[in-house]
Amino acid sequence: MFNLIRRDVILQKRQLLFFIPFILFFIVMNSHPVLTFLVASIFIPFNAYAYDEKAEANVLLNSLPYTRKEIIASRYLGAIVYMILAIALSSLALWLLDKPFTIKDIAFGIGLFLSFSALTFPMFYIFKQGYIFTIVLISFLVLAGIGPSIVLYLKDNLTPLIDFSLNLPLQALYTGAALSVLTGYVISWIVSQVIYQKKAF
Repeated sequence: MFNLIRRDVILQKRQLLFFIPFILFFIVMNSHPVLTFLVASIFIPFNAYAYDEKAEANVLLNSLPYTRKEIIASRYLGAIVYMILAIALSSLALWLLDKPFTIKDIAFGIGLFLSFSALTFPMFYIFKQGYIFTIVLISFLVLAGIGPSIVLYLKDNLTPLIDFSLNLPLQALYTGAALSVLTGYVISWIVSQVIYQKKAF
């Protein structure tokens, strides 16, 4: 399964040349560190899905000596591995360019990446190939654009719930959020696995 994870990097050798400039662009443009961590984490896993969608790689993958469970596991575990590497490189770049960021920024970036991945990864197995990456990319841009407005709306209309959340100890709040994100990621993994097991290639 390690070879499946490594395969994504090997296939993206040319795209990876743009990874550092891609991250530096967001940093130089003074993007919020959370957004920088999020887009850095998305780069490799979603490029891998885009490549597989164009090359119809699932036919080849299913001819290799790997089970379908291992193929899905490599996607979800690989995303976590690449997220960790991307955040480490982004943190180093932010530090070298003297841009302030905190552990909380990293935590929020991780949470957003895992949440977005949990919502979108199953789409690559549910919908017809050819349009999924475009749909996911547009969804990401739309969410990035309207996200602040949604937060402000919820803040104005869910005051009792927000007040209750703010009264919770920070440790309990962060633990609950982390468990919710991880639970969503695991559920997404199971959903993708069930769909992929039944899919014909």
